[in-house]
Amino acid sequence: MIRLPGILVGALAAGAIAFVVAPGRADSDPPQPLAYGGPAAAVAVTGPWTLRGDREARGERRDWQAGGFAGSTVTVPFSPNAKRITGLEGKASFEGSVGWYRTTIDAPAAGPYALRFESVNHRATVWVDGKPLGSHVGTYLPFELPVQLSAGPHVLVVRADWRDPARLKREGWHRTWFNYGGINREVSLRPLANSDVLAPSIRTRLRPGGTALVDVAIHLRNRAGARTIHAQGALVRDGKRVPFRFPGRAFAARSTGVVRTTVTVPRAALWSPDAPNLYDVELVVPGETRFVLRTGLRELRKRGTALLLNGKPIQLRGASIHEDAPGRGDALRAGDMDAIVRQLQRIGANATRAQHPLSSALLERLDVAGIMVWMGVGPVDAPGAWTSRTPALRRQAEERVRTSLHQLQTHPSIIAWNLANEIAGNGHRGGQASYVDGMAQELHRRDPGRLVSLDVWGKHPPSQPGGPLYRHIDAIGDTNYIGWYEDTLAAPNAVTQAIRRHEAKIARVFPGKLVVVTEFGAEANSANPATAPGGFKFQADLIARHIAVYRNDPRIAGMLVWNLRDFGVSPDFAGGSIHRRVPGIRLVRGLNQKGLFTYDGRPKPAAAVVRAALAGAGKRFAARSR
Repeated sequence: MIRLPGILVGALAAGAIAFVVAPGRADSDPPQPLAYGGPAAAVAVTGPWTLRGDREARGERRDWQAGGFAGSTVTVPFSPNAKRITGLEGKASFEGSVGWYRTTIDAPAAGPYALRFESVNHRATVWVDGKPLGSHVGTYLPFELPVQLSAGPHVLVVRADWRDPARLKREGWHRTWFNYGGINREVSLRPLANSDVLAPSIRTRLRPGGTALVDVAIHLRNRAGARTIHAQGALVRDGKRVPFRFPGRAFAARSTGVVRTTVTVPRAALWSPDAPNLYDVELVVPGETRFVLRTGLRELRKRGTALLLNGKPIQLRGASIHEDAPGRGDALRAGDMDAIVRQLQRIGANATRAQHPLSSALLERLDVAGIMVWMGVGPVDAPGAWTSRTPALRRQAEERVRTSLHQLQTHPSIIAWNLANEIAGNGHRGGQASYVDGMAQELHRRDPGRLVSLDVWGKHPPSQPGGPLYRHIDAIGDTNYIGWYEDTLAAPNAVTQAIRRHEAKIARVFPGKLVVVTEFGAEANSANPATAPGGFKFQADLIARHIAVYRNDPRIAGMLVWNLRDFGVSPDFAGGSIHRRVPGIRLVRGLNQKGLFTYDGRPKPAAAVVRAALAGAGKRFAARSR
């Protein structure tokens, strides 16, 4: 059995999932309000919460929605099944359960409030004082529920149901990582005024002389009668304010609309990986509501097969990430997020990639660090698959993209909205092409300052250019596992030549597209000989070989190793097809070990090798761009 801080990894006795807090690292970092951006009046609901497991789903029959249940004391975010991810208990944990959360919220005055959840996996049902408030389906997607409260304490109960990953997959919610359940991001409460500022967006256009034209848009919700609303705001940096006003807009009673304005910022301090300058933004309806955030002013453009940031060519270099911490799963705390950023900085990354929408709190940290993000916002399927085949599931997929856009579009670190994972050929039957093409056009209209991208299954690219799937796509993410799943035992020179041939084919198939290699790497641990597949030196040498090819190919706009750190997957996963190619390879079932760091954060030899290789790629790119 392997023992890591706060978690046990190994073959454990079968039985029910124990919803208890394990000692060690899992409790050493107290929860706190994690995200800065949002309505200024919001207050974090961190707890303490009482948590009770309900594997047989009998809680409603026992009237637990009224709050009358005992359990463990936890603080939110908290995933109940993150302590056991491998072995027999890991299998039971992965299949999911039902968890009941209870806490007390205190309303300072009587009136309308909004209860906001940044994420619950997977089906959330909410009660206040025993009365049903609402429900939501889908993790990593925020939702709000209005509630009328009297002054004083109230009992808040949340039922989270994350059972049956196979069913989740059929319903368009497949994931390629562990099925962590529960309230896995922040909860907040805010009083509602007569107006609400929602879904701000910011786009920067540069002009000669260092002037930035900043297009600002907000959704305004009028919660009162018919009237005209005048909103205003300011960009603030180093004590200097650039105030602005939105044109007044007439609103019908209880309606929502969009207002826009353009702000001129002379001598703007621009955001980039080398200088991640940020502005505080205030958005106000005077006397009613205030929304605050931090953003960076930067202009992103595609020129041919090159990416320009603030008018200068830039190359993406780094590693992909998953939100996964030992003992906590994807219910990250501030220290967990800081550790991810530090590890990216340790390898010299200026970019990362995520297969699902990251939390606002983690994105704020990436904004500060100047790390660009290739952000997955659509359904995640296994390579070449597509589960959102019905009209209803396609609409669900589209709404997932829109929700993430509205929540995250002010983050300067996000440079690309990625619509699908490892598409094969010209797309899967069942409407994948129409989903991609429709959403690509919509994103270009709504957010013209970013790329729209697709990750393609590099082993099965289209046989020829074109097709509606790629018509409005700006950037292609290429998966290239040559030397691992392909040509595993080939001589180094043969692997290098195979990588070159593959990238030449990708360039031919996608002329005019920006190409970033978004997945390459190999699993590694200490159980295998260092130089053999699965060993530390084998991993480091293979990744370095890939980077050496990519840095010399001017057609490639970036390289992102898979993955920054080992992460939890299905307990049945043990490396996939590599076992057919390398009989006897030893991998931990239930962990993807392609990380440059181990699951508990220790660097593998590949981390230092990647840092040096990416630095060399950066120097080569800078010389080529002069």
